[in-house]
Amino acid sequence: RPAYLYTMIRSMTGYGKAEKSLSNKKVTIEIKSLNSKQIDMNVRMPSVYREKELICRQKISAELKRGKIDVSFFVENTGQEANITLNKSLIKTYYSELKEINDELNISEPLMNVVMRMPEVFKTEKENLDQNEWLEIEKLLDQAIVNLTAFRADEGKAMENDFKIRIKNIQTILDEIEKTESNRIEDKKNRLQEKINSLTTEVDKNRFEQELIYYLEKLDITEEIVRLNNHLSYFTENLAAPSQGKKLGFICQEIGREINTIGSKSNNAQMQQLVVRMKDELEKIKEQILNVL
Repeated sequence: RPAYLYTMIRSMTGYGKAEKSLSNKKVTIEIKSLNSKQIDMNVRMPSVYREKELICRQKISAELKRGKIDVSFFVENTGQEANITLNKSLIKTYYSELKEINDELNISEPLMNVVMRMPEVFKTEKENLDQNEWLEIEKLLDQAIVNLTAFRADEGKAMENDFKIRIKNIQTILDEIEKTESNRIEDKKNRLQEKINSLTTEVDKNRFEQELIYYLEKLDITEEIVRLNNHLSYFTENLAAPSQGKKLGFICQEIGREINTIGSKSNNAQMQQLVVRMKDELEKIKEQILNVL
């Protein structure tokens, strides 16, 4: 199978189809997938293949990992052979009983039209599973899985590009915040100093310095900026690996935590506006993370 299908993030949404003509029938397999926290599978297949359902489920689960998955087998008979025959004895019984009623009630309804609509008029002979035929159908199932995986990979590539744009936007906004950080702290320090200087009472300078340092440390967001930069880089690194939906979701939580802390510490209108912009970008990422395998 193509290696590129397993070297990037993939969407849980997908569609795969494969069909093949066998000796006297045409078999089509369709697989549809939507997002789900776990694997949730529904398989519809003809009764003749029912004994192989568990094998199909195990194969699909191993390859597709997660998602709400619908699997459908369609069989179209193309040969001259037919497994349907008339139940002659039952037809005669129906006809005899209906004719008697018909004569009593003097009804002119054509009896055979009624008889042919009665239950079990047609007998269906049970078809046995041909193992050689099943081997071909199993290959067909593999192809449908590969086609769905390719669909998921294409969807994942589009999401990956969007994630990179969103992460870059957050990084750009964070750079703006970092540029204003030193000036913000200095402005706060100068304003407090001016207010202290305007007081008529004498102030203990040592105590003032201690309180000032404590206050400014509570406003300092240097650690949050460093951690947020690390989380953004870590998120981008994990875009190169498949089946990372849950992990990317956890990283998003950490990104959100640092953005919220910066917002609560900012105490600055301009910086809070930048924080809102970062939250908006992160929210758009979170919406799509739910669909990453």
